[in-house]
Amino acid sequence: MTTKTTPTRLASADVYRGFVMLLMMAEVLRLHKVSEALPDSSFWQFLAYHQDHVEWVGCALHDLIQPSFSFLVGVVLPYSIASRLGKENNFWKTFRHALWRSLILILLGIFLRSQWKEQTNFTFEDTLTQIGLGYPFLFLLGFASHRVQVSALVVILIGYWAAFALYPLPGPDFDYVNAGVIKDWEHNLTGFAAHWNKNTNLAWAFDRWFLNLFPREEPFLFNGGGYATLSFIPTLGTMLLGLVAGNFLKSDKTPQEKIKIFVILGVSGLVLGLLLNWSGICPNVKRIWTPTWVLFSGGWCFLFLAFFYWTVDILQKGKWFFFLTVIGMNSIAAYVIADGFNSYVSKSLKTHLGQNYAAIFGEPYQFLVHGFLMLAIDWLILKWMYNKKLFIRI
Repeated sequence: MTTKTTPTRLASADVYRGFVMLLMMAEVLRLHKVSEALPDSSFWQFLAYHQDHVEWVGCALHDLIQPSFSFLVGVVLPYSIASRLGKENNFWKTFRHALWRSLILILLGIFLRSQWKEQTNFTFEDTLTQIGLGYPFLFLLGFASHRVQVSALVVILIGYWAAFALYPLPGPDFDYVNAGVIKDWEHNLTGFAAHWNKNTNLAWAFDRWFLNLFPREEPFLFNGGGYATLSFIPTLGTMLLGLVAGNFLKSDKTPQEKIKIFVILGVSGLVLGLLLNWSGICPNVKRIWTPTWVLFSGGWCFLFLAFFYWTVDILQKGKWFFFLTVIGMNSIAAYVIADGFNSYVSKSLKTHLGQNYAAIFGEPYQFLVHGFLMLAIDWLILKWMYNKKLFIRI
């Protein structure tokens, strides 16, 4: 549907969301290809590292895209609820809308993951489906007290940790081949932390059952990246952190107090996440969204929010971030364009400009040139929508 922007929007959230979406859209730059072509350059190696996900334990900048997007869903929920109730003044109508939004997100995620497939690819580890699965619970918790919200977060983190910890480790006869992992993979964890190893954990076992309930081209055995459906549960924890932040933003606290709270929570999340990972109690793994990852990535999200809130809403420097605002105010459109339209753009550029047009600055930079042009086209489409006040909402 199409709506117009309203003056009550939280501008810093739009800018932060635009920053996150830009990181996702910038995958077209394919910095790893530049790094491979220039193996002696530590500069390109650094950029390539942060434009990819870590293999298992740890964090790169790219790993913070999904938690930031999820966190922001929670941040804007208090504003969304207030706006919706102001229009409809009816909880049940508002809740039905939340359920509809959840369903659309799930179906859109499945649709985008089914491109170029022979049949529908029922998969639920995508960012949109993960948010969609948890959104109804987040919505209901949006009406609860701060104590209930924090209690729900604690229950989610401890309960999810316990479920993995109690799931048995692989036995001597475990079939690693059909799990898509190597027994002696260099990123495998040992000791108690092994309960969170790739494709030998509770979430993987659940998907071996759950995903095979749907029609598939072939039986589901494993996800190559280790991603899992059940990650929507701790992702709800990340959204709850955002909800806590959103409630603080809507409160009567001074801007300085809000910044102080965000910084304290941000640093605390980082320190606690590092300690839990270092101690072996729970590793910091984004791909299966461990409780440690909720705290660690949530720490970064609080710090990012503090920065954007300070510069955009307090210092009123929103014009500095206009490029990001254009993207952030149409995040769903940006997501669909990047995920479903860029392959067409890429092919069209080579058709009309020539297969080797991007090598104008040399072979090592051809992917960079091609990617920048694609990114520019994507942004111009979003800018046109912004000028026309065409904002896709779900």
